[in-house]
Amino acid sequence: MDRPAPGQDSGRRSPDVTEDLRREGLIDPTAPVTPVLAPVEPPDGIGRVQLTFEVAGAPGPKSVRVPPGVTVFDSASWNGIAIDSTCGGHGTCRKCKVQVSPTTAVTHHDTRTFTPEQLAGGWRLACLVSATRDLTVVVPPLTTRPKAATVGVGRQVILRPALQKRYVELAEPTLADQRTDLVRVLDAIDDLELTCDLAVLRTLPKVLREADFKVTAVIADEALIDVEAGDTSTVRYAVAFDLGTTTVVATLLDLETGTPVAVSSMLNKQQPFGGDVITRISATMMDPDTLPRLREAAAATLRELTAEVCAEGGVDPLHVYEVALAGNATMTALVLGIDPEPIGVAPFVMTSASFPVVAAADLGLEVHPGARAFVFPSLGAYVGGDIVAGMLATGMDRDKRTRLFIDVGTNCEIVLSDGDTIVSTAAPAGPAFEGGAIRCGMRAADGAIEVIKLHPLVEEVAPATVSKPGEPTANPVELGVIGDVEPRGLCGSGLVDAVSELVRVGLLDASGRFVPEEQAPGIAPALADRLTMIGQERVFVLHRPTPDADPADCVVLSQRDVRELQFAKAAISTGWSLLLDQLGLEAGDVQQVLLAGSFGSYLSPASAVRIGLVPKLPVLRIVSAGNVAGEGAKMVLLSVRERAGAAALLEEVTYVELSDRPDFNDRFVEQLSF
Repeated sequence: MDRPAPGQDSGRRSPDVTEDLRREGLIDPTAPVTPVLAPVEPPDGIGRVQLTFEVAGAPGPKSVRVPPGVTVFDSASWNGIAIDSTCGGHGTCRKCKVQVSPTTAVTHHDTRTFTPEQLAGGWRLACLVSATRDLTVVVPPLTTRPKAATVGVGRQVILRPALQKRYVELAEPTLADQRTDLVRVLDAIDDLELTCDLAVLRTLPKVLREADFKVTAVIADEALIDVEAGDTSTVRYAVAFDLGTTTVVATLLDLETGTPVAVSSMLNKQQPFGGDVITRISATMMDPDTLPRLREAAAATLRELTAEVCAEGGVDPLHVYEVALAGNATMTALVLGIDPEPIGVAPFVMTSASFPVVAAADLGLEVHPGARAFVFPSLGAYVGGDIVAGMLATGMDRDKRTRLFIDVGTNCEIVLSDGDTIVSTAAPAGPAFEGGAIRCGMRAADGAIEVIKLHPLVEEVAPATVSKPGEPTANPVELGVIGDVEPRGLCGSGLVDAVSELVRVGLLDASGRFVPEEQAPGIAPALADRLTMIGQERVFVLHRPTPDADPADCVVLSQRDVRELQFAKAAISTGWSLLLDQLGLEAGDVQQVLLAGSFGSYLSPASAVRIGLVPKLPVLRIVSAGNVAGEGAKMVLLSVRERAGAAALLEEVTYVELSDRPDFNDRFVEQLSF
């Protein structure tokens, strides 16, 4: 379906859409239709939109790319941009005020918040604006210090971090009052039974006397980890880490307000040891010296990211008092220096599901010397702490709907809840989604094709043109390319789009085979000449650098690439179908599918449905959940209650081992077709 280019007006609004929105109370019946209301297009699950945030006080605008339909508020939250809010994104606190351009639909809550002049100027509540096209968003400075922080997918967290600061003014010692320095501090905080680190005692006498006994106690859980001169009670920060096999994300949090200060990501420095966990486990088994090297590589990654977010946020690393780490079981073992070999061989046993208090220094971090690290527990060898964090963020244990959570990657983790029972499993999807084992595969970097749209009946006029999906074009192959540069390869989301589109237009049959060359012109005349051969293998040309370029110099999708994706999607769909059987459910019973992880967040829901990667459901039931592992890591830093919730999930979730199922192979074969 052709759509207007981002930022362009279609010239009209569907009357049915308008009437539905008014009937549901999402548009004020008395609001003027023009010039305030912009055309509304329900998200179709295809492509990306770009949001450019202009934040008051920031050095310059920040552009982010998100799936269509994600709210402006969630888009900002995922990318470390603070927008004021205390209601959890439900439109009731009316604090998440932003100015959007071009203007979007006016909701009932907007009309109660803004004047007609402000509405005409594009002022909206960020939590109610769905990003269905490119937008510029002006974010005003925070006007309040919120005591609630919204993270994850529709989850509200009451701000109560384990890290506290207490400012106290102590009476100076006298001959009549010879209490020790430590007792003097502890007596002033008599509502807590505190323990004390030796490092604190070494500096305590000097700090107290130089500060005239006016100091701030730094408390982690019930441990006194420092005493600082003066009143520093409003200065307390933490870092949340999503330690992925491929990518590591760090978010710096202000624990006083609960808001993100800065976010940064980078490739895991363990990459030279292998692209997946099995390869890295094998490396430790072959050479005992590899484990300390892997541990240092992970530590160097965390250290560099911490330095980056602190520099970006203008925060002294010594003011970072706590970190949280969410990673799969192997990544967690490696960063802690635990031998991962038992995880990699049957019967796949972890050393421990949960961990004692870990010093941040043991992770190689250069933050406050007394800083603690909360390490997420794991459900199993292949359903790790990152999935526990994701379940926490998405409220899998709280929602009574039937929900399916899928973290798509080399090892795909799947969780299913019917509102009462939660089951989980892991499926070995392989490296296809990361661009591995794909002829022109690459990571999601500049030059990677991430979105594809085919027009089988359009006359090809500009064979080398790269156009954004949705823009008017005579080119039968529309490509969305990261960085808007010349295509160099195909990333995971582009691979799924390519296969999905070829299935849709009929050039791939249900078995995953390209149709015979003589049939192609009758099926898709504008695309038939793109079906060709490289050596003995059939390929489909996605991009030609020049009109007469040799296929070997083009970006192509090969028959072998299609098979790689088939095996990956069959493993995943077998996983969720067996979990549905476990709970006695049908695919149609699923009310929401959450696609998580770096890849899942940018996967086209429509394409995922078409190839059978997820159940065949309306695309509006499929939600791009974002980096929920990172969101869960934030939550445990902001709330001790959520930290307890993470531990409780170990008792609430049942792990299902697919390799034990006698019907796994038969179900796998059934799921191979498109």
